[in-house]
Amino acid sequence: MKVGVYFDMRNPPAWRQDWSRLYGFTLEMCQEADHLGIDSVWTSEHHLFEDGYLTQPLTMLAAMGAVTRKVRLGTAVLLAPLRSAIQIAEEATIVDVISGGRLDLGLGAGYRHPEYELFRADISRRYTTTDRRVTELREIFSDDRHVPAPVHGHIPIYLGYQGPKGARRAGKLGAGLLSANGALWTHYREGLAAGGHDASVGRMKGSFSGWVTEDPEADWPVVKEHLRYQLDSYRRYMVEDTDMPLPRPVDPDRIRSESDLGRVLGAFVHNTPEVVAESVQTYVDDAPVEEIFLWSSIAGMPEQLVADHIRLIATKLKPLLAR
Repeated sequence: MKVGVYFDMRNPPAWRQDWSRLYGFTLEMCQEADHLGIDSVWTSEHHLFEDGYLTQPLTMLAAMGAVTRKVRLGTAVLLAPLRSAIQIAEEATIVDVISGGRLDLGLGAGYRHPEYELFRADISRRYTTTDRRVTELREIFSDDRHVPAPVHGHIPIYLGYQGPKGARRAGKLGAGLLSANGALWTHYREGLAAGGHDASVGRMKGSFSGWVTEDPEADWPVVKEHLRYQLDSYRRYMVEDTDMPLPRPVDPDRIRSESDLGRVLGAFVHNTPEVVAESVQTYVDDAPVEEIFLWSSIAGMPEQLVADHIRLIATKLKPLLAR
């Protein structure tokens, strides 16, 4: 199994640092990950977050591609309904060309009302629109007028759909599933069959909610405060401009002890490389997951903590998962 790291560029008010330094340090960490043999770097997308959550993941991946040589680059996810297919195709192709064909294009439907209002998009049709983008992108990539073309003639497309219904949707489209949750493999495989695709074309990659450390009790007091901010802000933004009540603040210690790793925003493994590796294997189960990726930083962490985490992922966790 391959291993990657994930950057969202959050810069919370409580730990605010110079924006240029944050972006520059992130590119340094991408180079370090490349040097240490990490397999991929990933970005994500949100808008109107108080902490400056990355708004343009493909722009950032172009810079990451320019300063690295081997790591694959991925979006986890790009919000497909907020852009036209041609805009996504052209921007993604430039990243792919700059990087020598290293891009994986992860698409998602999103869920935040303010983001859809910002782009004047229809949130009620977000899933059908995302499905349509997959078909449209394939048509564009195969069109001789699309110049330059992706290095390998196409760009692998993954769908960040969660849950059984989402896994089946991804399968019916013959797209990759951007999840490492082994419980979804059966549903994804059913979707592949329903869409007339052989199960062998199925591809799964996805995030794993965890932090690798050599001394869990020593750094947990710092890690949990950044985790608390990250999860509370996710939950707060999830209900913004809806009739849903504001969720209660999270308890990081309870989330750390949660055994159901499939709970989105509800479980977090903070432990040694050996324990994290075992947890990944449990989460993946017998699904054909090719790769997992972990947060490199959580909501404005100190630089040394981030650098140490990337080093541990590369030198301790990756060898364990490779076996």
